[in-house]
Amino acid sequence: MQDKNPNRAPEIDWLSFQSLVDSESHPNFNPLSFRLKDMENLALNIKFFGYELARRMAENLPVRDGLAFAPIDLRSKASTQIDLESDWVAYWCGELAIPVVFHRKLWELAYVLQTLRQSGALTENARGVGFGCGEEPIASYLASKGVQIVVTDLNPDDEVAKEWRDTAQHTTNRDRAFKPHLVDRETFDAKVSHRFVDMNDIPSDLADFDFCWSICSLEHLGTIEKGMNFVRNSLHSLKPGGVAVHTTEFNFLYEDQTIDNWPTVLPLRKHFLALAEALRNDGHTVAPLDFDIGRKPLDRFIDIPPYPHDPKGTIERFGAEQDSNHLKMSIDGFPSTCFGIIVTKAR
Repeated sequence: MQDKNPNRAPEIDWLSFQSLVDSESHPNFNPLSFRLKDMENLALNIKFFGYELARRMAENLPVRDGLAFAPIDLRSKASTQIDLESDWVAYWCGELAIPVVFHRKLWELAYVLQTLRQSGALTENARGVGFGCGEEPIASYLASKGVQIVVTDLNPDDEVAKEWRDTAQHTTNRDRAFKPHLVDRETFDAKVSHRFVDMNDIPSDLADFDFCWSICSLEHLGTIEKGMNFVRNSLHSLKPGGVAVHTTEFNFLYEDQTIDNWPTVLPLRKHFLALAEALRNDGHTVAPLDFDIGRKPLDRFIDIPPYPHDPKGTIERFGAEQDSNHLKMSIDGFPSTCFGIIVTKAR
């Protein structure tokens, strides 16, 4: 039947606009497709030149053998290129037996360990709990130093955990946290235990620890408010004077617009400021907040999709999954980087 409504907009076959070819496999010359057809190629150009820059800069870093631990002016801060060029990051890479590369995840590992070491938490038989641990090497490293560790993650039967299981970022059992190049099996078994914990509902018996940590987990709790509440609630697991260090995403380019009520949320500067104020009002000590995102070349490179594990497999087909190093990345269009916050519980 013919539509007699003259005001109804004609239906648009959006798939035909997105395709690079028409129904006859000829180049698609509709105006929208003509303008967008090289958009993904431009994105790949940007990505791979950024990765190449990061690779060459890492190769040109000086060899720093024999580094010793040294305290630094460590703040609640964003990841930066200058951090990854520093001796303190090089020291922790050496301790973890991994090369220094310009990747924000490596910064998070070094940031957490530097915080714990210089706070005095890493002593023989100290007790620590990690939240949302995935397959991090931290538990194995700490066990090798005689520290008692509880690694936790969301119950694998929880629907939210499915994505992390599928990308090998979930600790379904204690063995996932075992790194044989860092600790022997006997020591690991004696020092590391495992349990399932919902970070939105920390059990009351998870208590009296000297320190706790999490790495890019609290932004996956459903809302920004829940993530900020987790930081406060994590202190209940600590002894007075205990140290909490958590890293998360930071939407550094915007003041008010961000993603919330979503599987991955992006806190803003104002959320960290409000959290720090609330913690200090409760009597806790918060390391000074530093929102400087850096001014060096890799601080200005914002990586864009597709990323490794993308369903399209673009990065893997280019053989670039091992080179995908970045400090900043676009998450649903918002430039983001890692931000760490350090809290000492009131005595």
